[in-house]
Amino acid sequence: MNTTINSQQWGFRSVSYWLTLLLALGIIFVGIRFLIIPSVGAAGFGISLADEHDAAFGRIKGIRDIFSGVVLLPLLWMRMRYAAAWVFTTTIIVPLTDGMIVLSNNGAGDVQHLLIHWGTALVMMITSFLLFKGARRG
Repeated sequence: MNTTINSQQWGFRSVSYWLTLLLALGIIFVGIRFLIIPSVGAAGFGISLADEHDAAFGRIKGIRDIFSGVVLLPLLWMRMRYAAAWVFTTTIIVPLTDGMIVLSNNGAGDVQHLLIHWGTALVMMITSFLLFKGARRG
């Protein structure tokens, strides 16, 4: 795995850099929302909390979402494209399984939330492709 810093090959001028940063910041925002207002976070996810005791599960999800975004920030800062590509790619499992959870709980009729989760997974797959495509050249 190439873990060296190569600042001239990848960074601010790269679409994959900005997509990765945008998605990392987005999931950090989602996590913060789950920590601060778990009921709002859960409604946005697609599965509402049954009572105030469920808020703990929202906060648990929140800290994991924050971690998922924060883990990418040092790799972006150090412009470690190949490492970022692998970390980013492995996190695609999260929106895919989130969509499956929504599907199993709400059914196929909850198109809005399924599109949010699986649309995110699709954008992440495209971004992952761009990350790896550029990493092989550099």
